[in-house]
Amino acid sequence: MPSRRALLAAALSLVPGMSRAAKAPASNDAFQAFIASLRPEAEARGVSVQTFAAAFRGITAPDATILARIRQQGEFVRPVWDYLVGAVSAGRITRGRARSATLASTLKAIEDTYGVPAPIVLAFWGIESDFGASAGNISTVRALATLAEAKHRGTLFRDELLSALTILQRGDITPERMSGSWAGAMGQVQFLPSTYLAHAVDFDGDGRRDIWTSDADSLASIAAYLKDLGWDPALSWGYEVRLPEDFDLAAYSGPLSGFAARGVRRADGKPLPGSGNAALFLPGGMGAPAFLITGNFEVIRQYNTSDSYALAVGHLADRLDGGPALAAPWPTGPRLDGAGLRALQSGLAAAGLYDGPTDGRAGPKLREAVRRYQIGAGLPADGYASPALLAKVRDGHGPAR
Repeated sequence: MPSRRALLAAALSLVPGMSRAAKAPASNDAFQAFIASLRPEAEARGVSVQTFAAAFRGITAPDATILARIRQQGEFVRPVWDYLVGAVSAGRITRGRARSATLASTLKAIEDTYGVPAPIVLAFWGIESDFGASAGNISTVRALATLAEAKHRGTLFRDELLSALTILQRGDITPERMSGSWAGAMGQVQFLPSTYLAHAVDFDGDGRRDIWTSDADSLASIAAYLKDLGWDPALSWGYEVRLPEDFDLAAYSGPLSGFAARGVRRADGKPLPGSGNAALFLPGGMGAPAFLITGNFEVIRQYNTSDSYALAVGHLADRLDGGPALAAPWPTGPRLDGAGLRALQSGLAAAGLYDGPTDGRAGPKLREAVRRYQIGAGLPADGYASPALLAKVRDGHGPAR
């Protein structure tokens, strides 16, 4: 049995620019040393010298464009209504309905197998890759190596890179065809390698889990992942609703039947289900579209932890299934950007109301903190993080202690 040192030397000799004798630019030395350092961990996962060498062939420097994208992250936060314009466009709805008709039998088989409605599966596919048309063409190995060597998000991308090597060892894809986004998410469904290993499926029966070129594998992998995350087949993701004028926003969660008894009505005129629980979600504040969201909304957020993303998936699914556009208008006034949301998070944390990350992103923890502040201050508890609310927090106008 060759020693690890011998295996590493063999791997280095097989990768152009990776041998000890190579004359790589000094600025790339650290990157090449990082790649070399992965070999023992890859070996422990069953990755052969040949697979390791093939994966990194021609990759001798980090991708500068990806490093630039890291620095740009978090500098601008789009409001949910701007995000929905692109995510749930008329063109995407038309394309999605056409794909639904073409793949009807496959989608039915997937729904029967995993219990996730076909429109939901299609909506994920549409938002992640425009139904397979825009799956990304960036080398997954190079993207992950760039992020891992930069220690972006700690060891996350190092682990994902090792998972990518495991996929290559299993033979589901070649290094040349393993591509996706700048952040290492792969194929038509934008799975990170660890997600792929845990949840991707071979639905077309060809022996490979192909989320790059197989529509069936891509759609079934989405459904399998959602099932594993806890999708409840008995519930929708949520409903746009109309609230009565005297509605108590402080009582914002409970049985759907309870909301109906309190005068909440679906915007499309259909009755609310008689079973299941939901919570009120007002992403644009009072007067903007209001929703009752179920536990399946949080399942969607586990795919991508963004309120805007989850709402886009749910609404696109409804539109693909023949549902109407949103009935209420979105606000047109000022909004909080990322810096404003971070300031609000800090202010609410100082008041003992918020215990989440100060990351400038709206989400369930910030909504809950805003509601608690609003209830204590005698304000309508819509959970909306507005500039006016931030001004009150900064001025010390808060809940009575």
